[in-house]
Amino acid sequence: MKLPNLKSLWMLVAALGFAIMGVLVKIGATKFSSAELVFYRSIFGLIVIYAYIFAKKLPLKTPVFTKQMSRGLVGFVSLVLFFYAIAHLPLATAITLNYTSPLFLALLMPFLLQERPKNTLFIAVILGFVGVVLLLKPTVTGKDALAGALGLASGIGAALAYVQVKQLGNVNEPDWRTVFYFTLISTIGAGGWMLLQHFTRVIWQDLPLLLGLGVSATIAQLAMTRAYRTGNTLTVASLAYVTVILASLFGVLLWQEQLSASEWLAIGLIILSGIISVHVTQTIK
Repeated sequence: MKLPNLKSLWMLVAALGFAIMGVLVKIGATKFSSAELVFYRSIFGLIVIYAYIFAKKLPLKTPVFTKQMSRGLVGFVSLVLFFYAIAHLPLATAITLNYTSPLFLALLMPFLLQERPKNTLFIAVILGFVGVVLLLKPTVTGKDALAGALGLASGIGAALAYVQVKQLGNVNEPDWRTVFYFTLISTIGAGGWMLLQHFTRVIWQDLPLLLGLGVSATIAQLAMTRAYRTGNTLTVASLAYVTVILASLFGVLLWQEQLSASEWLAIGLIILSGIISVHVTQTIK
């Protein structure tokens, strides 16, 4: 019996990290603005990843500096668009639009990565997205057209960022370096964004939440980067939908949210999507 594709399964670690980060964002949003949360997520993450780099005496100089800057900028712009969508759309709709990224990734792969995915993998990604739609039940009205378009653009931007993560992995850029530059650019960009808005005073009691936000985001970014670098691209994209499942389960555990029968069915579809994608990957030799 063949073992599962453990390299792609790093995305499950990332999914847990992103779901925990989402919980902390939800808690932090009662006090801090979106710009502040992106900044604190980034600055505390930057401190964590730089402490690791400093302790290990790892080199930050990279032969693909331009590509690292491009990945960081694309990722940050996608993040800003996602937060804009969250601010102007129902949360479920914004998340659904952002999670179109695996679909766009599948479309971009033949052109930017010279990878032509098997039809079964593409079907698995579509199945997972259907599960996300059924779980979140997004709605868009005419007045939401601009926010909807920008939310969709966040999905496209995320797909482009994942392509660049894969390209960086193909030239042997280490995960920690890619995450460091992305976090650095996000810190600078979010800092500028935050200065344009009202600043909320941080007290000592806020530090555990903000540090947890940075640590969970950094672990998730490291695991996601390793998954895309070493695993099958579409398998990783399909497993990314697990974040939505975990976020929903956290909602049940922490806020006593209720899941209907159709939502449990949706969770089943997402899980089936992941199982199919991992199984298909094992047959690609």
